[in-house]
This record gives sequence, C-alpha cells and structure tokens, in this order.
Amino acid sequence: MSSSAILPGPSKGQQTTLGVMGGGQLGRMFVQAAQRMGYFTAVLDPDVISPAGLVSHYHIHADYLDEQGLAQLMQRCAAITTEFENVPAPALHTLGAHRPVAPGAESVAIAQDRIKEKAHFVRCGVPCAPYAVLQSETDLAAVPDTLLPGILKTARLGYDGRGQLRVRTRDELANAWATLKGVPCVLEQLLDLQSELSVVVARGWDGVMVHYPAQANVHRDGILAITSAHAGNLPPALGDSAVAATRAIAEGLNYVGVLCVEFFVLQDGSLIVNEMAPRPHNSGHYTLDACDVSQFELQVRTLAGLPLNAPRQHSPAIMLNLLGELWLNWGQIPIKSADTAQLPAPVKLKSDPNYFDLAQLLALPGVHLHLYGKLQPKPGRKMGHLTISAATVAEVKARALLACRLLGIEPLADWLAP
Repeated sequence: MSSSAILPGPSKGQQTTLGVMGGGQLGRMFVQAAQRMGYFTAVLDPDVISPAGLVSHYHIHADYLDEQGLAQLMQRCAAITTEFENVPAPALHTLGAHRPVAPGAESVAIAQDRIKEKAHFVRCGVPCAPYAVLQSETDLAAVPDTLLPGILKTARLGYDGRGQLRVRTRDELANAWATLKGVPCVLEQLLDLQSELSVVVARGWDGVMVHYPAQANVHRDGILAITSAHAGNLPPALGDSAVAATRAIAEGLNYVGVLCVEFFVLQDGSLIVNEMAPRPHNSGHYTLDACDVSQFELQVRTLAGLPLNAPRQHSPAIMLNLLGELWLNWGQIPIKSADTAQLPAPVKLKSDPNYFDLAQLLALPGVHLHLYGKLQPKPGRKMGHLTISAATVAEVKARALLACRLLGIEPLADWLAP
C-alpha cells in the first residue's frame, strides 16, 4: 500500500495517531519522536509494563497475532510500523491490507530468516561469508570441508549472539546441530575479522533515500558495546562501499522505513555483509544527540510519508551500551583517584569514595544518558545507553575512555585513546 503524507495535529476533531508493533526501547524512542512532532501514538505489546507502552497515549495489551488487538490498532492508527524484526510477518500482512505499514511484511519476513536474507544479499551483488544452508541430515552430510571451522546460526529468532555456536570439526557440527534440535540453520565459514561496522538508511514511499555515515562497532559476547561515529573511525572508501551496499539492499527490497545493515571487515580490508535489521538500530542511537535528525525521526517521516532531509551530524560521538550487569554489580566497581581528578567539578560520591554512581558520569561534559524504563536488570539486557559528544575527536575519545572506567567497562585502548 502506498501512502500520501499523514500530517500530525488535529484532524476532524481527533489527533493523528501512529502505531508501533512492539513495546521495547526502540518502540519507546519512536513514540517519543512521534509525540515530539505532534502525533498521538499507540503500542501493541503483550507486556503491561513495556518501555514503549509506558510512555504511549494508548497501549494495547495483546499478542502480536491477536485479531482483536490488531483490529484495535488499525482502528486507532493512520499508519503502523514495527520496532523489532521478530514481529510475526502475518500480522503485518493483516495490518498492511488496511493501513500503510512500513517496513512491509515481505521485507520483515526476509530479515527474519537468515536463509532468505543471504539469498537477498546474493541477488543484490553484496558479498557475504561463504555459507551452506542446513535443513536436513542430507544437508549436514554435504557440508564442504572448506566451511570448517565455522559458525552455526539458527535461521530464525537469533539476535545478540543467541542461536549461534562455533564449530571446528564435523563432530562438533553434528553435536551443535543436535543441540539446536535440527532447526533450519546456516553454517558460515569462520573468517579472520579486522573490525565491524554498520550503516543506517531511511527510504520513503517515493523511493527517496537518505543515510548516515558508516559507524564503527565493537561487540562483546555478541552484544554491541561501543559505536564510534566520527571522522577517522573508518577509511573513507570502506565507509562509502558500505553505504553503497546498504542502499542496494534497501532498493532490492523496495524498502520503506529505517534499515540498518551490519558488515564485517576482513584482515585484507575487504567488506562482507553480516545481517540486516528492518528498524532503527542500537548502533544508530548516537543520532539522537549528535545529529540534527535522529534515526527515530526518520522512522516517523518514512512511515508518515513526510519529506526526507539528509541528516547532518554536528558533533563527533561515541555510544556506550549500558547492560544489566551494571545494576546487578552496582557499587562493586572500584575507581581510581586519578579518574575522579579528571571530573570537571567535585561530585558527592556514595559512602565509600572508591565506588561510583551515575552522578559522576553526568558530571562529564557532553554525556547524554538514555535509560529505557526497564524495571528488572538482567545479564546482557540493554537497560540504556550513553552518548558522548564533543567538539573534537580527541575530546570525545578522552571522555568516552573516562566514562568506560567509571562504568567498569574494559575499553579497547586503540579505539578510545585520544
């Protein structure tokens, strides 16, 4: 379904409402961006205390395939988006028959299945790691020796390192296949990686596409830890190649919405695609504080058919993820007097001066705190993020390094050293 512009503000005695499937932090930030622009918002999510539902005008407590819940969302909303790729594609098909939905069910269905996703990358001429599709014992026996050692990944429902097992031999591959209960998988050859990066683009109903520069990423235990978004973070030609590949992937899908594509850089400097996310992405959170238009405002604009202006980054930025371990280990991370001496002003610490609290982070110039409203910290759970911005690259690296020390996050020295 195509869309003409859906404008914010009152219309026929009612406020225009935009909907989002999913109530996590990405939905929360979409809701906040839409509300800032004057839209009412509705969230469909089964969790009664979902981060997005807590801040939205309407929260429909229903399963993603619940017919009554979907009908209520359609009745309230002029257009509907999704905040994560595991919303069932059939639900988006149902919604798309009656309302503009971006991204569409077809794009989301491809992103939900690594087998379909890799086939799409191949069609677009974007290189990916050598791989084999495993859907049967016959496929398992036919795996070429060249793919070992490798990484066995479930075709569906894998994210943040979940559903992935490293295998070195055929015996390990067979055991991993059994551990994953024989579900459809992709076996990727294990390559020698130099670094990781991602690109966020936004494409409208009319085919107009804008993008942010490529950003460099570091993962720990399969979860994004640090994103670097500033001059010098990547060789310019490499960043340009990643942007061109991302645009080709979006064009090949006839995509509408915000799309992030993640890449690996090999030791020889070549680029291969890893996966795509049909939504705003963790690595694009810095755009909230360092750009004139955030990825979430672009999500609103694409959904509503509003003009897309090329975003402008006005400050070098580094983003740090805040995981549940920080709350579970609260007060257990020692800091050094040399670190506190770098703070711009004295900060009242907890009763034990050897431990930090959030006030120390907020005393750093250019630190922007975003917590997602989650009540229960868990290991590996994304509770929030910090964006550090500054006038120069050297300043932003120095402040990010100090923030890492205050948080007890072991930074990569070559990344953050000024």
